[in-house]
Amino acid sequence: MSYRRTRPIKSFYEIDGDDFVHQLSESIKNEIEGKGKEYILGVDEEEFKNYLIDKYTLGPLAVDFANEKVGKPLVSKEWVKNTMYGGKYQADVYTFTITYRFTGSPILFRVKPKTYTMTTANINVDEEKNTVSFNFKLYEQDPNEFNREKNRLCSQAFTNMDKTNSDALDWNNRLPRTVNTYFQSQKDKYKKENDFFAAINVKVDKNTTSIFTAPTIKKKIIPQPTISKDKKFSSMPTMSKAMYDDTLKVIYDSGKSMERKPSLYKDKDEEGLRDQILFVLETRYEGITATGETFNRSGKADIILKYAEDGSNLFVAECKFWHGCAEFLKGISQLFERYLTWHDSKVALLIFVTNKNFTNVIKTIKTEIKSHPYFIEEKGQRRETSFSYIFRLPQDEEKIVFLEILAFHYDK
Repeated sequence: MSYRRTRPIKSFYEIDGDDFVHQLSESIKNEIEGKGKEYILGVDEEEFKNYLIDKYTLGPLAVDFANEKVGKPLVSKEWVKNTMYGGKYQADVYTFTITYRFTGSPILFRVKPKTYTMTTANINVDEEKNTVSFNFKLYEQDPNEFNREKNRLCSQAFTNMDKTNSDALDWNNRLPRTVNTYFQSQKDKYKKENDFFAAINVKVDKNTTSIFTAPTIKKKIIPQPTISKDKKFSSMPTMSKAMYDDTLKVIYDSGKSMERKPSLYKDKDEEGLRDQILFVLETRYEGITATGETFNRSGKADIILKYAEDGSNLFVAECKFWHGCAEFLKGISQLFERYLTWHDSKVALLIFVTNKNFTNVIKTIKTEIKSHPYFIEEKGQRRETSFSYIFRLPQDEEKIVFLEILAFHYDK
């Protein structure tokens, strides 16, 4: 659900909260019903439900008030009433625009919370740039009056944001149950219909039965650029922990899914397997570009996620087949020595294992990685074959790098 990017709206006032939740529920119901019998009975049920949950989850709003942008004012002439002597006179009027970056679902700026404070203000929301702004006029060059008017409008515009966020979280908590109820109801309806057809000897052509995969949706995860405390070193965007966690989950889930489908990995080289994962990453995020075989420092990295606004690296990954411990450690060295710059702090090494004894390979990885010269410490195990470590850059012992080792078993 969206609206024209810069149309002025009344903040947290345009859509009643109960009506909004009803609209979301109806959208889910209509989407399930619109898929048809063959799809609902043939799709991987958990994948499709997770797709719907992902699609209809609301991201709570967070506005970066600490980094407001005050635009150059628009100066115009207006007739102003003279309160002292009567009559009117023409004066310069300054129209200011105050802009903030935000994260979360833009639609929530329109939603009136169930518990509402009687205040609102006209705002402009730009979904593409993830900014929210408001305007006001000044009739004199008075810094104190500027701050009073700005703070007054800011308060009016965003007073109800936390209440709307609370309602959004309530919706998110109920969402899995809502999706399951609608899906199960439709599935039961179709199964009952098929049972009826069978009872009256109506034949269903089995050749029309298909295997469906739930669609992949684009997540609105915008990394928040963070500035290094020591600005002489860096002022480049870095990947947030939440996005790093999500990226690793996407890669892990994609890799594990291929393990269950030999046709996806059979006879494929590193590039072919990488492209399977890259395809999902390319459609996962807004404001981010995902590329393969991209030059970084002195070589071509297999996977790089870049911040679209300025082309800065957010994440670097390398893919390798398992050819023994020595080659594994060599692969880590290659990643750190050839592809990483001082600004790269979130990285991963994807290991494709064709050995029959996968367990032994995992034990070797966990034991021998500690012998690598750039190793600092273990940070635990995210999933069954996904392991987290802290390493350092070879050219700067004080610069830490988060390294994830993800291993996948593609049995020949």
